[in-house]
Amino acid sequence: KLKAYNLQRQGYDTVEANRLLGHGDDEREFAVAAAMLEDLGVPSVRLITNNPLKIEELNKHGVNVTERVPLLPLDVSEHNAGYLFTKAERMGHMLPEAGAPQGNPPAP
Repeated sequence: KLKAYNLQRQGYDTVEANRLLGHGDDEREFAVAAAMLEDLGVPSVRLITNNPLKIEELNKHGVNVTERVPLLPLDVSEHNAGYLFTKAERMGHMLPEAGAPQGNPPAP
């Protein structure tokens, strides 16, 4: 993760940085989370996320996602606009209009 952050400081976005390091865009595994929820007797969840992959993966592992609750960025600034833009444009994150970055990402 620290290597990816260093690459981001050099101007790469989060996706590019991960790929340069030989990683996938998102390598998280949801089977363990689904197993924990099953063990706890939790058949369904309301999920706070902007990431459609999380919903898909949890559903695939038997967790019924009954509702997606959007995660609103508290403040879109010059420091996080590029990151949010990349998440929305390159990874399909569903950013609410209030927090959606507009236009092109800021120059590094």
